[in-house]
Amino acid sequence: MQDTINQGTPEDESGERWWTTAITSKKPLVDFQFREMFEFRDLYMLFVRRDFVALYKQTVLGPLWYIIEPLTTTVVFTLVFGRIANISTEGVPHLPYYMSGVIVWNYFAESLRTTSGTFTQHAGIFAKVYFPRIIVPLSTVSSGLIKFFIQLMIFLAFWAYYLYAGEGIRPGPWIAYVPLLIFQIMITGLAVGLVVSSLTAKYRDLFYLVGFGVQLWMYATPVVYPLTVIPEQYHIFFYFNPMTAVVENFRYAFLGVGSVNSLMMTISWSVSVVLFVFGLLMFNRSARSFIDTV
Repeated sequence: MQDTINQGTPEDESGERWWTTAITSKKPLVDFQFREMFEFRDLYMLFVRRDFVALYKQTVLGPLWYIIEPLTTTVVFTLVFGRIANISTEGVPHLPYYMSGVIVWNYFAESLRTTSGTFTQHAGIFAKVYFPRIIVPLSTVSSGLIKFFIQLMIFLAFWAYYLYAGEGIRPGPWIAYVPLLIFQIMITGLAVGLVVSSLTAKYRDLFYLVGFGVQLWMYATPVVYPLTVIPEQYHIFFYFNPMTAVVENFRYAFLGVGSVNSLMMTISWSVSVVLFVFGLLMFNRSARSFIDTV
């Protein structure tokens, strides 16, 4: 089983080196492999580039899909939820309101989906060569971050237009908190993806539930509606969804609307951190013997 690596340069009686690496399945459960990840940083960058370039390499429109996807989704949400269902956007124009939720949710959902197939989709390369397994899900989340920043630029272009036009957008100092929100999206999507990938290494049918589960999760998150439309006595249940605080804080930072309080943020970050640690533990445990079950 190829799970850990110990490096050394012992020599025989003639002074000739006879091995450089020993691979063993015996390792502590809590092992984040920071040193090894640094040593394999070139491989990490290669995976990031591969994931980003290969996604739309053989498509007609290519990288334009990074722009078309959020715009199309925003238009559909505007027509269905804004015009037909007439759901409140708290006085903010529909386009920036829905696009702010769409780009945040897209990054989280993509991070979850791409990392959930880590073991099953990369079993071939895992069986042939050793490298820290965590590099694969980290690279997919990182490549998704590039896509997120492209979509963020599109959102900021519309945001600047509506801000200049005086359409009720009220940004505040919370914009400085946005980098932490992006980091929380990253670790939360990675964490849930690691848990799912660890389970699907043994139970393949769970992988087919990911798309359905992500869709349901979106409707349990205030992406197409504000948290204020939910009766206040039920807010505590939404607080335990870490993406609720992310979406609400993101909108509050750029648009000046949304429900933001210390209890929501504390619960949200606590859930994200616990999920991240739990996901790493499950991933490390599954990496020991997954090749026997995949």
